[in-house]
Amino acid sequence: MRRRDFITLLGGAATAWPIAAHAQTPKMLRVGMAPPNPRTFVTWVTFEQRLRELGYFEGQNLVVEFIHVPRETSKLDAAMLELVRRRVDAIVTSDDFTLKAALDATESIPIVMLAVSFDPVERGFVKSIARPTGNVTGVLLRRPELVGKQVEVLVEAFPDRQRLGVLWDAISTDSFGVVVRLASSLRLQLRPLKLESPPYDFAGAFQKIAESGADMLLVLSSNRFNENRSALAQLAIHYRLPTMFVSNLYVEAGGLMSYGPRLLEMYRRAAEYVDRLAKGAKPADLPIEQPTKFELVVNARTAKALGLALPPTLLGRADEVIE
Repeated sequence: MRRRDFITLLGGAATAWPIAAHAQTPKMLRVGMAPPNPRTFVTWVTFEQRLRELGYFEGQNLVVEFIHVPRETSKLDAAMLELVRRRVDAIVTSDDFTLKAALDATESIPIVMLAVSFDPVERGFVKSIARPTGNVTGVLLRRPELVGKQVEVLVEAFPDRQRLGVLWDAISTDSFGVVVRLASSLRLQLRPLKLESPPYDFAGAFQKIAESGADMLLVLSSNRFNENRSALAQLAIHYRLPTMFVSNLYVEAGGLMSYGPRLLEMYRRAAEYVDRLAKGAKPADLPIEQPTKFELVVNARTAKALGLALPPTLLGRADEVIE
């Protein structure tokens, strides 16, 4: 395994992520969540682990009000109103649908968002990143800007391939628009496939992408994809499609490569925001932060399974190579 730092800044709004200060924790903290994935999902396990590190233990000074809302967004409003009824001290959201429902339910309870597939300023959820105002703060990953780099790395790795398959859905609409704009300048022929009506038929989707003649693939960001990352990685190998993913979690599950921040670090950071709010900070006092560290991760075993020889320059630049 090889590892080195690969630091990139996305604009002037990016800031470092210091460790939260350890002040006295409140007697009882009630955190509300209504995500589409279960509490056992790795992101939420990481979030709660960070809360424990900060001194919050369920049954002692922490209550987690976790309402699992499977993808039917019509149930989100009721779930958020229930969290308000339970008098939670903070609500944590991980997608734009949940954030909107939370804002509709309360104007006073602090909301910590994980904006990894949407721009909260463009959507009107906050007025600015530096001064969010209102009751929303949290962490932001500008996916559309990151997608451009992901496509460039994929093209660098496979310069003789020009037919780019793109797997996307409604959650990744903004990112798909970036790919369309880039395709012309990079002389790529797009073979896109939009998935609709979950649960998705990933096996059928990969078959269609392969039949379209795509010779490499970009999988865009979606919670629905992340939940099935192992299946996606294996399907990419089965159809012999060199694939760029959005997170190292996919590569650890067998995907070929990814470029981006460590997603779990964003969930750890969200827990630190909850801690700061619990100790008296106001959402408007906490600027929305962006990660500053982005990593290129490559799975050498998958490259071998695909019969690919990745450029030495690319491997030398990788922050992590899974042997």
